[in-house]
Amino acid sequence: MTVFRRRLLAMALPMAALVDMPVPGIASPMPWSFAPLVRKVGPTIVGVSVIRYAGEAPPRPRLRLSPHSDIGSTHKAEPADPVRSVGSGFIISSSGIIVTNNHVVGNARRIIVTLDDGTKLPARVAGTDQLTDLAIVKVEPGGSLPYAQWGDSAHIEVGDWVLAAGNPFDLGTSFTAGIISARGRRISDDPFDRFFQLDAPINPGNSGGPSFDLNGRVIGVNTAIVSPSGGSVGIGFAIPSDTARFVVGSLIAYGSVRQGWLGIRVEDRKGGALGAVITRVEAEGPAARVGLKTGDAIVAVNHRPVGNAEQLLRSIARARPGQRDLMEIERSGRFYALSVDIGQRPDELRSY
Repeated sequence: MTVFRRRLLAMALPMAALVDMPVPGIASPMPWSFAPLVRKVGPTIVGVSVIRYAGEAPPRPRLRLSPHSDIGSTHKAEPADPVRSVGSGFIISSSGIIVTNNHVVGNARRIIVTLDDGTKLPARVAGTDQLTDLAIVKVEPGGSLPYAQWGDSAHIEVGDWVLAAGNPFDLGTSFTAGIISARGRRISDDPFDRFFQLDAPINPGNSGGPSFDLNGRVIGVNTAIVSPSGGSVGIGFAIPSDTARFVVGSLIAYGSVRQGWLGIRVEDRKGGALGAVITRVEAEGPAARVGLKTGDAIVAVNHRPVGNAEQLLRSIARARPGQRDLMEIERSGRFYALSVDIGQRPDELRSY
């Protein structure tokens, strides 16, 4: 062995040892292999096959970029012809409750779920929310199913590893790995857009599939990609699990999402000041009825300071319709307190 090769080997061995060595401040070092994680979570992934008639288009996802387009029939279909499309999902209950996207199963005439072991089961839609593009379907497995655990997306950081799973191009359960590229990504003027951006490859057919952290917990639901070609270019988006878990819990309990509503749009205050500035007030909304105006800054809710617009929106959405909240506002340099009865968000509106 030459001196040069001996030096290379001497350099390589310590570097290899560092790959799986705990490093202060780094919670999840790069694993040698994702195989143990795949074995753990693989049985919770499902393929979702949907039959619609050609004249009944699936619901459009709220993102207006390139969503995970369904893989459908390639022939020119007549309006009465059945058209098959596919997506993904994951099991969250041993009794057979499955999370997927609304644009995967909406307007479906028939749904077939394929389990990881190849078993095919008929499914029915148990609840949908068009605004967040989430849905749940139910199968009757005749026994207990393995299921995924929710993770805490609030503690996920840019640069953390992520394992994305689903049914790309209807090939069957597949996995890809990458990192969280960005948090809180907004892609349109929709006030509900707060996504993880991933570089783990996700493709058509992955809609509704989960993204896992290295502990095997779901930290996101894959819902859209940016792609000129329709395939993965390394820019995908997932609904954070904290949002998805709240929506799914409401769908399980009520079949719909009972989100709180004030009838406002807001943005962060300039200069980093705490609170959120109202940029629009719906004429018939709860905020208008108590006199809130464009330009008012909401600085606290029930005596809890409001950090920014996102925090306020999340607080309003998770409020129980009918409850009364105390809003502290700043208007023209003066502070006021107003009691507001939280309404229930109408499905067709995109304001809080």
